[in-house]
Formats: sequence, structure tokens, C-alpha cells
Amino acid sequence: MSHKDDSIGTWDIIERELSKPSIFKSRESLAPEHIPDKLPHREEELKQLASLFRHLVSSPGSISQRVLIVGSVGTGKTVLARVFGRDFTRYVSSRNINVKYVHVNCHRNRTLYNVVFDIAKQLDILIPSRGLSYKEIYDTILNYLEENDLYAIITLDEFHYFANIAGSDAVYFIVRTYDDVETSVRRLNFIFISLNTSMLSYLDPSTESYLLRHMIKLNQYDSEQLYTILKYRAEQAFYENVVDDEVLKFIASYEGYDKGGTGNARNALEILMRAGDLAERQGCSRIELEHVRQVISTLSREVVAISEAIMYSPLHELLILWATIRLLRKTGKPFVKMGEVEREYSIVCELVGEVPRRHTQIYEYIMNLKKAGVIDARTSGKGQRGRTTLIGIHYGPLDTLEKYVEDLVYKKLRVGEK
Repeated sequence: MSHKDDSIGTWDIIERELSKPSIFKSRESLAPEHIPDKLPHREEELKQLASLFRHLVSSPGSISQRVLIVGSVGTGKTVLARVFGRDFTRYVSSRNINVKYVHVNCHRNRTLYNVVFDIAKQLDILIPSRGLSYKEIYDTILNYLEENDLYAIITLDEFHYFANIAGSDAVYFIVRTYDDVETSVRRLNFIFISLNTSMLSYLDPSTESYLLRHMIKLNQYDSEQLYTILKYRAEQAFYENVVDDEVLKFIASYEGYDKGGTGNARNALEILMRAGDLAERQGCSRIELEHVRQVISTLSREVVAISEAIMYSPLHELLILWATIRLLRKTGKPFVKMGEVEREYSIVCELVGEVPRRHTQIYEYIMNLKKAGVIDARTSGKGQRGRTTLIGIHYGPLDTLEKYVEDLVYKKLRVGEK
């Protein structure tokens, strides 16, 4: 007796899913990397930037401007710089002045060589990947700008991370570019982005004073400001009548600094996007408060905040972090030993088909994670046999963090990013 096969083919599953109507008009409008046309509640800071870079219009090359933007996670530092760079270069282009905007992520580019190489790459300067020193590449950049009558605004994002990893000499080299260059035309200008000024206080006084001379501080958003931001982005992201003011005000109140939240716009937008995803998965045509509540219950503010620090971490640094989280969850202890992490890291490497790195590289990755504020690493004291490095994580929930790191690992593996 034959049985009818009622199973659905994989093609049909995919076709049915993709043929469903979406509540999203432009999901990317809620993504952290999206550069919007408007920047609510950062208009004054945009004016400050325009004023500080006025010389590129009135007297190009007369000075090399340096501006420091500081603010906690989610206050709009990166998007402010990118919006300014995009619109300022458009404006000066209409005045027949050639200015290019370059945005370097210093977490992804951790060394002076990598920073300088990335600047050259974004300026479309052909540089061999091996053979030149950072000084030679930098001189090539300066010559290229001169030969092409070009000016540049270079933003070094997460600059505190670069300063911590690369050291004060590297910072001095960048910040004091024109100290040892004899030229009447200064074509490089800089925007430095940092979480706060205390992370730069260990630099030598003269370099620190250079950085602090022109500072723009971004405060956390209150609930009314977050509502305005969410309202604007929701209009871009969703079709009409998908999300109402009650939902947006609920998220804004949860995250608003004046209501006990962190004032983090990135968190607020992440909640809205995930609530939209949840509503769509459930076949709903509208986002309800219950969707938002479910997202908030599974989303740690701290995990979202730390995501910025590990977004551009290399694969094996993430594997070490994943191994640490797995161990802390297994043992239930506040700290685990370096040797234990290494053994767990080997297991994780086997799990994803990667060859483990050597001890010195592992230690360097752990120190980088510590400097980025992702983990706590300390030398064991009395009561421990011998000296070892103890590693802990002081935020959570760890299951949510592990899921985020695991997803990030597999994403990097899919795109072949090491």
C-alpha cells in the first residue's frame, strides 16, 4: 500500500515565505550603519562642525583642523560625523573645492599601519599591500593630495581604542601631522571619536591639549528626543499604519535617560527593528506593545552596548570570547583561568573547523578584549597556586551574549572574514 508524501519541498517553503507581504518598507533604515537624511536633536552639533571646518570654504589649506567628538554608546557620534562628511563634501563640491571624507574604524584597524593604509585605500591611492612603511604610505597620501589639489577630512572612529592599542607615539604621529612638514598648505583635517576624554588622559599633555581644543560632547537622549528619532526612522522603515505613537513612546520611555534608561538611540532602534521582525514572523500587520515587551525581555542593554566593541573583532578573538562565555556559564564562577579558556577555545575551534592560534596570540586577543572593556582580565593573587590570568565578564545575561557572539562568529565564517 502506497502512502502519499505530504512533505513540502524546500523550494515551496522558501517561495511561500518570500511571497508573504512585508511590513517593512526599508528595514535598513533602522540599522546602526544607516546614514539618514535628517539628524533630529543633533542640529546644533552639525552647526558646530560646519563652523569648525569653515576654513575649507573660506581659506582652504590655511589650517589643519582637529575636532574631538565624545559621548557614550548610542548618542549618535558616528552618524553625526558621517552625515556631516556626506553633506559638507557635497556643499564644498558645489563651490568647486575638492574635499574627500574618509571614515576609519579604529577597532577594525588597530595599528598605525592599518589606519594609514585604510586612509590611502579610501582616497583611491594605489598602495602595495606589503613593502612600504606607514611613514612612506603617509607621505604618499600627503603628496597625492598636493598633486591633485585635494583636501581631506579623516574621521578616526573609536579613537580611544586605537590610542590604547597603538600607543601614544602613534597618536602623536597622527595628531601632530604638520609639526615636521614644511608646507604652507595643510590638506589633512581630522575628526576623532571617543567614548570620553578620560580614555585619552594618559597621552602626553601637549597631544591631549591638541585633542581637547575643539571638543563636541553629545549627551544621552531623553525620552522625548528618542520619540522624535523613532518617529522619523519608523516613517522610513515601515509602511503606513504598521506602528503607532503608543508603541514608539513606550520604547522611548523605556530607553530615555530621563526615565532611567541609558539614553541610547541604537538600543531604541534595535528594539523597534526586532519588534518588527517578531510581528512579521507571527504574521501580524501591525507592531503591538506585546511584541516590544517580548523583545525587551530577551534583549540585554549591555549586550547591545558591547556589540559595538566586538562588531569588527577578528574571528579568533570572537572564538576566545565565545569560549570564555561557555566556561563561565558551565562553571557558574565569576572568573575562569587562562589555561581553561585556552582548552575551551580549542574545543570551539574544532566545532567551527578552525585551527587554534598559539598562546602568545591568544594572550594578545585577551588583552585587546580587556582594553575594549569586553572582559575583565586580572592576575591571580593569594590563594592561587602559581600566577595565572583570571578572566571574567561583569554583564549579561550570558546566554543572550553567547547567542550574539555565536551568530557573529558564523556570520564571519559565511563571508570568509578572518
